[in-house]
Amino acid sequence: MPQPGAIPGQYPGAVTQPQPGAPGSPWSRPGSVNGYHGHAPNQPVSGSTANFATTPISTGGAYGANTGAFPQVGPPFGPPPGAPGHPGQPAPQRGSHVPLIAVGAIVLALVSAFGGGLVANSLADDKAAPAPSVVTQNPAPNLNRDSVGGVAEAVLPSVVDISTGEAEGSGVIMTTDGQIITNNHVVAGARQLTVTFSTGKTAPATVVGTDPAGDIAVIKVQGVSGLTAAKFGDSDALRVGDTVLAVGSPLGLQGSVTAGIVSALHRTIEGEQGGKSIADAIQTDAAINPGNSGGALVNLRGEVVGINTAIATAGENSGNIGVGFAISANRARAGADQLAKGGKVSHPYLGVQLTDGTNGALIGGVVAGGPADKAGLKTGDLVTKFGSATVGDATALINAVQAGKAGDQVQVTVNRNGSDQTVTVTLGEAP
Repeated sequence: MPQPGAIPGQYPGAVTQPQPGAPGSPWSRPGSVNGYHGHAPNQPVSGSTANFATTPISTGGAYGANTGAFPQVGPPFGPPPGAPGHPGQPAPQRGSHVPLIAVGAIVLALVSAFGGGLVANSLADDKAAPAPSVVTQNPAPNLNRDSVGGVAEAVLPSVVDISTGEAEGSGVIMTTDGQIITNNHVVAGARQLTVTFSTGKTAPATVVGTDPAGDIAVIKVQGVSGLTAAKFGDSDALRVGDTVLAVGSPLGLQGSVTAGIVSALHRTIEGEQGGKSIADAIQTDAAINPGNSGGALVNLRGEVVGINTAIATAGENSGNIGVGFAISANRARAGADQLAKGGKVSHPYLGVQLTDGTNGALIGGVVAGGPADKAGLKTGDLVTKFGSATVGDATALINAVQAGKAGDQVQVTVNRNGSDQTVTVTLGEAP
């Protein structure tokens, strides 16, 4: 049960702030649904196939964020803009929060199954709005395939469709005996799971483990063998501008492939109303739509470099606008391997609330008894360095914290009352 002052889904004692659209909140998102991505059966799609609501893209400094994957939605901490001592709000940098084009105009939704996923509210679920009829013609014999076609042909057997009976998503085969990685929001709350392979064969599946904070899950298909396991690549080797393909089942159209490039790296996807954030995400303009959640983002070597999870949409009645996000493969696969062994994915935790400051991350609140509190960090401190990483804004600190692990001892440099100080913080494990 949340304690007084706590936001549901966050740590006890979190500082409560007005939520977007709530009385006293400066932010308004007409038509957005509070919570995570998704939709409920027989209701308009609000984002994900697994009954989640749309999540907004946050601006650099416009919304607070808790390091260790605990964002805090609300106005910045500290003096108001223009007041003495206000740290300022610099323009978002590469790797910063995804900026809003207009307040309330763009929302972020997780893209899981048809009838769910990262989509705008204009789409209905699979019962209310069936997938369109599509006639696929056989390719001409001996057709010369370019590199993109060859990659798609090689990857498609490793990507599956996942149905919960009420919605659909995608998944990527990890092992030949049927372990599959997908998004947590694809399978969360599902009463039954049916996997459809590229051959058209279907088989039941069960959930092996889930990591809601990282939005990944592992499921196991029953009674199969000899599957084509995907090859996972090094997502840290990606460069902005690299060509990538998104593979999955958008709108229930299994085996769909779209092409684009890596638009940006090290993005942080933030949840609304205490939803947890995902750091180090890959941004791409490859078309991602409802049903793509849990599917593969692959490079031209046919290696999975990301797990598709979210898109930005321009309001309720629009679809893909070329801004999609994938969980980096290194992060997703590491977590999936832990889940496959029956373990739990550990997420490091600092225990602060943040907003962007001038050349740093401004601490707007410290959780009593948390790692930051024990180390002596205080509200108003401007974090400029975390270990060997220079911190330019709140997102940079979130990424740096999530790159570590519980138990790590880290030297943190802060500017307090005009002078620099260094403290040692021992990261905790996120509750």
